[in-house]
Amino acid sequence: MASVTLALFALLTATPATPAARPSAEEVLRVQCRTWAADPKNPWALAHGIALDGRAFKARDGRPAANVILSDFLRREGTGPDMDLRFDTFAPDGTPVEPHPNLLVKTLLLAGYAPSQSFQASGGPVTLGALVEDLKRDFRRESALSPHGAWTLDALSQALPPGATFTNGAGETIHLDAVMDEALALLEHEQAELLAGMKAGLPQVPKRKQGIYAHPCGGLHLFQAVASHARHAAVRKAWGARLDAQVDVLFYRLGSESRQYDAALTSAPPAYRLPVLVQMVKFYGHFLETLGRYREETGWKPTPEQRQSVEQARALLDGAVRRLEAAGAYRDMESLKATQYQLYLDLIGDSCHAAHGWSYWRKYLGG
Repeated sequence: MASVTLALFALLTATPATPAARPSAEEVLRVQCRTWAADPKNPWALAHGIALDGRAFKARDGRPAANVILSDFLRREGTGPDMDLRFDTFAPDGTPVEPHPNLLVKTLLLAGYAPSQSFQASGGPVTLGALVEDLKRDFRRESALSPHGAWTLDALSQALPPGATFTNGAGETIHLDAVMDEALALLEHEQAELLAGMKAGLPQVPKRKQGIYAHPCGGLHLFQAVASHARHAAVRKAWGARLDAQVDVLFYRLGSESRQYDAALTSAPPAYRLPVLVQMVKFYGHFLETLGRYREETGWKPTPEQRQSVEQARALLDGAVRRLEAAGAYRDMESLKATQYQLYLDLIGDSCHAAHGWSYWRKYLGG
């Protein structure tokens, strides 16, 4: 079983009981997400609000967040059926728009919008289905299987049934199942060092930006894309033990990474502790979200040992949130925006993912 270091887990569980009036860590994350992700000038942030609250999420100006994203940030190039629909990677002022290709389309699909859903965009209405067709035209295997390709893979799997084929703009016939088989092989390759460490009984595998750690968010979006495709019974049967092994690796990562965060908090100078705490929220939140999606979409049932690890992840996330509160991070967002912009963005996006991850387990585990 992946377990946290005794020192850190004892510290978390020894925290005095929370006063009744004090908001839970989950509520702190929800407030943080809903407050700062509602910026109508930041479509990346709006997408994270949608990830938490779905189609109900609204921008601060009262408009549905999805409408803001499409009306204010979608660009059209050309005309006719081959018209190019695209989002910039970043706005001129550095605000992220779509830093990972197809993040916004994937977000709308997971929020449950139908392909026929029409949005008013610059130059006229556009449907989600048209955006999916544009994704298919632009699809290139080498990009989809790169560190930034997870959102494209997830979007395709959500939009198309197993066995689907399509032709991209280069005239190549793309077989969805073959692409997702390659995505599983990529996940196996990138997590091979962790699998070896798990099999050898090593307490941890150091993070050096190698393998899965070269991917955004520690590769957990790649895991989500692959695992989500296994919601189809035929895919689950075909992958079988291969996917089960990757789930085991994810649980191993919980213990491996928690030990390293514990050591970093102990040894880092005060100025470096805030980024460590934010990284903890990123990993523990994505861990809960990834396994929560997997359970909900595929019917996977964690073993008692795995349930205990999920409980540990919630305790670790709670501890990191409480420390961020004590450090004043959530109160100093405007200051962070001006001085440490990436940290400011992380505190928005990772709060949304963590709150979303927590929600998957609240009813299942209680609390």
